[in-house]
Amino acid sequence: MSKMTPQEMARTIGAGLLTFPVTHFDAENRVDEKAFRDHCAWMLDHEVAALFAAGGTGEFFSLTPSEVDQVVRASVEETAGKLPVIAGAGYGTQTAIELAQAAERAGADGILLLPPYLTETQQEGVAAHIEAVCKSVSIGVIHYNRANAIIREDALARVADRCPNLVGFKDGVGDLELMMKVYAKLGDRLTYVGGLPTAETFAMPYLEMGVTTYSSAIYNFMPEWAVAFYKAVRAKDNATAVRMLNEFVFPYLNIRDKQRGYAVSIVKAGLKSVGRPAGPVRLPLVDLNEAEQAELDALITKANAPFVEARRAA
Repeated sequence: MSKMTPQEMARTIGAGLLTFPVTHFDAENRVDEKAFRDHCAWMLDHEVAALFAAGGTGEFFSLTPSEVDQVVRASVEETAGKLPVIAGAGYGTQTAIELAQAAERAGADGILLLPPYLTETQQEGVAAHIEAVCKSVSIGVIHYNRANAIIREDALARVADRCPNLVGFKDGVGDLELMMKVYAKLGDRLTYVGGLPTAETFAMPYLEMGVTTYSSAIYNFMPEWAVAFYKAVRAKDNATAVRMLNEFVFPYLNIRDKQRGYAVSIVKAGLKSVGRPAGPVRLPLVDLNEAEQAELDALITKANAPFVEARRAA
């Protein structure tokens, strides 16, 4: 069981950079737990505030419930209480409850509530879905406002009033008006997390709206770069942040946007670029082709060079 209260978990994640490790698969398309554990241990050697297990970058949507539990348990054991582990939960309400409860039993510190599968509903339905999951566990819950789980400020405030363990709001929409309404309505009641794909792109403007942290998929393969960028954003060193956006993030987005679904595929390709392969993505996603991989290899090598040199000189 987690030793953190929901409020302690929320404060912790709001104070630093977050990472979402990929889930490793072997040649037979099975979860490669040893490789995943090795990757988590490597990530913990760098500055990170929390680890989000079996999230979107971890291909939650392609994992079976037992595999989600396997990944969460491995994450909890590898972190050994050094930092919070937030577990993915989603699909229909009953499945999300079962996954959330399993994560709590495994010792996770919180839940990232991902959007339900396929179906759409009214605000009352989204609110009831969030409330049901919150009331099924005692650990903290972060709602991921995205796709068919978009909740507006008034409904969110009502759920927060009824559920003390609803402590986080992750934005995956990019609706600045809605984000400001949520922040103005709930203020410090919640911790706000940037969750748009390649969150570094939006980190600077979101900081002005109370979004003090974000989930960095880039951290998977360039942790020093990711931490340096986060520190530049938090220090409001706009010149450094813009330079890093121009030198790496925007060219990276150009590769990501070549095909639908590459937001996850390009992260695993990045790990391949730095010599830490995590296996392929699972269908229906597809991996980068050889030309795209080569383009990414060159981009990462150039952007990562100063950090590699600094590591060698240390």
